[in-house]
Amino acid sequence: MRPCKCKCNVLSALILLVTFLFASVHCEDPYRYLTWKVTYGDIYPLGVKQQGILINGQFPGPQIDAVTNDNLIINVYNYLREPFLISWNGLQHRRNSWQDGVYGTNCPIPPGRNLTYAIQVKDQIGSYFYFPSLGMHKAAGAFGGIRIWSRPLIPVPFPPPAGDFTILAGDWFKLDHRRLRRLLENGHNLPFPDGLLINGRGWNGNTFTVDQGKTYRFRISNVGLTTSINFRIQGHRLKLVEVEGSHTLQNSYSSLDIHLGQSYSVLVTADQPVKDYYIVVSTRFTRRILTTTSVLHYSYSKTGVSGPVPPGPTLDITSSVYQARTIRWNLTASGPRPNPQGSYHYGLIKPSRTIMLANSAPYINGKQRYAVNGVSYNAPDTPLKLADYFNIPGVFYVGSIPTYPNGGNNAYLQTSVMGANFHEFVEIVFQNWEDSVQSWHIDGYSFFVVGFGSGQWTADSRVHYNLRDTVARCTTQVYPRSWTAIYMSLDNVGMWNIRSENWGRQYLGQQLYLRVYTPSKSWRDEYPVPKNALLCGRASGRRTRPF
Repeated sequence: MRPCKCKCNVLSALILLVTFLFASVHCEDPYRYLTWKVTYGDIYPLGVKQQGILINGQFPGPQIDAVTNDNLIINVYNYLREPFLISWNGLQHRRNSWQDGVYGTNCPIPPGRNLTYAIQVKDQIGSYFYFPSLGMHKAAGAFGGIRIWSRPLIPVPFPPPAGDFTILAGDWFKLDHRRLRRLLENGHNLPFPDGLLINGRGWNGNTFTVDQGKTYRFRISNVGLTTSINFRIQGHRLKLVEVEGSHTLQNSYSSLDIHLGQSYSVLVTADQPVKDYYIVVSTRFTRRILTTTSVLHYSYSKTGVSGPVPPGPTLDITSSVYQARTIRWNLTASGPRPNPQGSYHYGLIKPSRTIMLANSAPYINGKQRYAVNGVSYNAPDTPLKLADYFNIPGVFYVGSIPTYPNGGNNAYLQTSVMGANFHEFVEIVFQNWEDSVQSWHIDGYSFFVVGFGSGQWTADSRVHYNLRDTVARCTTQVYPRSWTAIYMSLDNVGMWNIRSENWGRQYLGQQLYLRVYTPSKSWRDEYPVPKNALLCGRASGRRTRPF
């Protein structure tokens, strides 16, 4: 009888193995396949013909819709006469900075070639956008919205809205991206913008139709190049519900300041008499105020928009600071997982070290540059991630930028790479001694904005930190002559861009890369180089991997 028992055990094991494999195949997260063709095309955003960069003939580009943990396979064909890359503002690319789409991680897509991005929106929900990351392409289009929806059965802290609208707003120039780039390379600042756009159009260029009595979600992103904006809807309140993947306390506002690179979600109830109302975007903290509008159209309305456009705040900093302090985490709401957001007690974790990043505007070799801690980023001939993977010497070295400002005026050019260890928990202070609002973004991460204040940050500033319910996000503002402090868990191995969202400043050096390192070679910690990775510079001629 023993041989029979042995055969039964083997048969049972085989059945279990087949069952496991079958379940694994059928439990894999869904895939969504997109094909994008990037071309030039004529656009008229401010009534003047310009050469835009289109995706599938669209300006702005196609909306991306995904559900938490979906896999996005996006095949991008470059039909331009110049190299091209797309980056994904707010997507974290867990273990996979290879997909980040900035020059520090990816070779540009040459003209006539394609690159397939493989992106998983792992453990993410919320509102984001994509944009072209090379040169000044962002001034020509090729940006679009990203909506990541919660999985079924994961509770969302508000009833399903009757509709969901994306608003991509920001400043715009009549000069084309090549001329803007030449201005910067010749040592000049960007000029003041010529206007503002909402979804690629100017004054009253879009209409959003609503039914009286129903509630709608508006996802607003500032995709501009140089200015903060204020968003408002005539006669309607804005109930804030989400900021870059974090559900917030549902405070109500008459208008919202949205700084460069930031994204917000608000609920708007159509509770006014049936007519049309202005949707207004205007510049913030500029002496010359630019304004543009769209139309909130009530179904069956026969009365168009009329009267003066509702004014918004202009130069006042105090109201913006006050508003920023009211944006808090909803501790009881679920995020991408069913457990409450507040179950992660960031305030009980002691940071292992403090990093301070101070922006400046030096002249180097007689030309305007921008710097972080006295170092103005100089792009190498080979993407940093490829140089790191293939151990190519001479491209960069870790520690080429100090973790504190040097206090001197001797700024210099360097390929800035700061080192950090996997699983560190760090405090980063953004110090701004200039007279303009700064906007900082960190790829690959969501961080906690624990505090901000005026003047010089010191250790005593920590007594004013919010260690309970501050919001987690990927882009934060720093007010003039002020500081902003964040806590961040370095749980994502890779080479990650930290940059100014003011695109002229970013182009002229206000950026660096954070190399989050582990000696482990396990795929559990970081994926290897993709087999379809483009190779350029000193990585040309090398092999990626066979599978």
